[in-house]
Parts: sequence; C-alpha cells; structure tokens
Amino acid sequence: MIRVEMLATGDEVLHGQIVDTNAAWLAEVLFQNGLPMASRQTVGDNLAELVNVLTERSKVADVLIVNGGLGPTSDDLSALAAAKAAGVGLVLHEEWLAKMEAFFAGRGRKMADSNRKQAEIPAGAEMLDNPVGTACGFAIELNRCWIFFTPGVPSEYKVMVEQQILPRLKTRFSLPEPPVCLRMTTFGRGESDLASEIEPLPLPEGVVMGYRASMPIIELKLNGPASRRREMEQFWQQVREIAGESTIFEGTEGLPAQISRRLKEKGYSLAVSEQFTAGLLQWQLASADAPLKAGNVLPTRAETLSELIKRSQQLAADGDASLVLVVGGVQDEHLGFALHTPEGSWAQKVKFNINRHGLKARQDVVAMMALNMLRRWLNGMEVSTGHGWIDVVETLQG
Repeated sequence: MIRVEMLATGDEVLHGQIVDTNAAWLAEVLFQNGLPMASRQTVGDNLAELVNVLTERSKVADVLIVNGGLGPTSDDLSALAAAKAAGVGLVLHEEWLAKMEAFFAGRGRKMADSNRKQAEIPAGAEMLDNPVGTACGFAIELNRCWIFFTPGVPSEYKVMVEQQILPRLKTRFSLPEPPVCLRMTTFGRGESDLASEIEPLPLPEGVVMGYRASMPIIELKLNGPASRRREMEQFWQQVREIAGESTIFEGTEGLPAQISRRLKEKGYSLAVSEQFTAGLLQWQLASADAPLKAGNVLPTRAETLSELIKRSQQLAADGDASLVLVVGGVQDEHLGFALHTPEGSWAQKVKFNINRHGLKARQDVVAMMALNMLRRWLNGMEVSTGHGWIDVVETLQG
C-alpha cells in the first residue's frame, strides 16, 4: 500500500486564522484515485521545524505533498527548507523567471525583485508548472519519499495536483482500485437514534460505518474496499430503510443542488421571502444556480399561518413564479413557514428554542427545514411531516 501524507505550512494555518480547505480537498481527490491519505500535519513558518518534519516524514511516507510557503515574502520558507533537508543549495530557474517577468509585463506591471525568490528551487529538483500563478512547484526525492511542493493559493494548488502530481503518481505507481464510499445525508433524526438501529447490523468484512453530525444534518458513510461493493450495497439498502423519510439526499450533491435540478426538470421557477434566515435561503439556492424569479428579505413581524400563505400567494402573482417559499420571523419561540405551489399552499409553525444554539446554527436549521418542505413537495411526499425532532405545533393548508 502506498503511504501518502500531506504537510500544510504557515502560521496562519497552524494557529487557526484560516481554515485549511486544501487538506480536505486533497483527501477527497486522493481517496477517489485509490490513494487514501495516511496522515496529515501542519507546521508553522519556522525553518528548523520545517527541515525536521521534512526529514522525519521522508523516512516514513512514500509520497508527501507539501502545501504553502512558496510565495515571495520572508516567511515563505518551503524551498529553502527542502534544500537544507536534501543537503543542497537553491538555484535560480531561469525559464521560470522569464515566465514570471512575462506574466507581470502582460498585466502592465514591473515584477518586484522579491518575486525572483519564487524561481529558486533546490538543486536537482524537478520543476512543476503553475499555469495560473507565479509560484512554480517542484519535486524532490529524499530518503524513501517523493516530495511535492505546491503553493497555498487554492486555485493554483488544485491545478497543480490535478495536472502535475496525479499524472506523475499514476506513471510511477500501480494504483489500486479506489475504495467505495457510500454517503447519505439525513435531517430530523439524531445520531444516536440512527446508530441504535444501524449498529446491530452485521458489517461486511473490512467495511466501516461512520457517522458525522454537523448541525442540522447527520451524514452516514459506509467505507470499504471495491471488492466488497456488492455486500456493501446490500448493507446500504438496510441503512436506507432505517433512515426512511429522514433521508435528504445520497452522494454529495447537496440539498440546494438537488432542488435546483428538480426545479429545472419540472420547469418550475421559485420566489423566496425571508425574515429569520436573512437571505441565507436565496444565497444557497443562487449558489446552486436554481431558477429564482424573485426574492426579498423582510424585518421580523408577527404573522399567522394564514397571513404567511396569503403573502406567498401574492408573491407568486407579483413575481410570476411557479413556487414560493416563505420563512417568517421568530415570535415567542415559534416560527412559521409557507410553501405555495400550483397544487395548493401549505404552512406550518414550529416550536423553536432560540437559546439552544448560536444564530448561524439556528438559521441553518430553519433553512434546511424550508428546503425540506420544498423537496418533499417536489418528490410527491407529504409536506408537513418528516421533521423528526423539530416540534411542529400547527399546520394549515390553503
């Protein structure tokens, strides 16, 4: 088995000042290519520490992907650390220097002297092209390990992994068939509730069942070798039956993307009016390229379910929309929703504990519930059920 590791660099990553989305993206890409990441580590902008970690991991890993530290400033130390670990000096890569100068000239700017540093790589290293930025990557072999150095900018890093690193790994190594990962996202049931029914089921050999709670959803994952796919799919059918109507989607599509796809399939347009979610619904749907007709964000005001339905119907007429989704405001720990469709209108009020979670988590829950109402209607399901632990105290159909 090929041991692949990742090393992220930078004080801002180490101290949590930025979220390391590059690591999550790389882990998924490697997994899909049959190279599940064995471990990952983060180190700050400290030359001695970088040299020590590179030396240590090069004696353990077959492949190490180093992310960050290739910029033009004094705290960008990856190239120097790599050279010291390998016992060589840095050399100026004239071809890359010329490319950088052309890059700046093409934008009507003079390249700063500090950028020359980005063309310096360890002697004997293989340069890796960066078609979208000024920092070239490079690869060295140290002890038993093939080490790749990449820039931290996500757009540059992802292109380099896909176009420079993965092709090299596939050329050198005989990669195994990617593992199987079956995913399901549920809403309305707790993690322990689902686990109490799933855990007694006998798992296929070498297969692992995982759970991830991320308010307001629970993600179920079944991981195993490709050779166990048939047994895994049989097991997964049992999981489907247990999850039942709490299942929001399978795979990685996401609920806004699913709704966007279903709206387009049916030729519907959607208008959205929000109070408590303050534009979150419209942002989620617009990000998924949903066919939105109109929308507004209103200040909180007291409204009955009948008034929410009337407002949804009026917005449908004014905005020429097939469907309308309305989120009301919180009043005395209660919050109302309304959904208007060509087949009728539905509204429901839920008991909402405003002190249980932070504002963002509460808005996420409310957005998910609103989208779930719409999803259920689009899929021919009962609109006012399927909310699990959420306490629905009143419903109205008009």
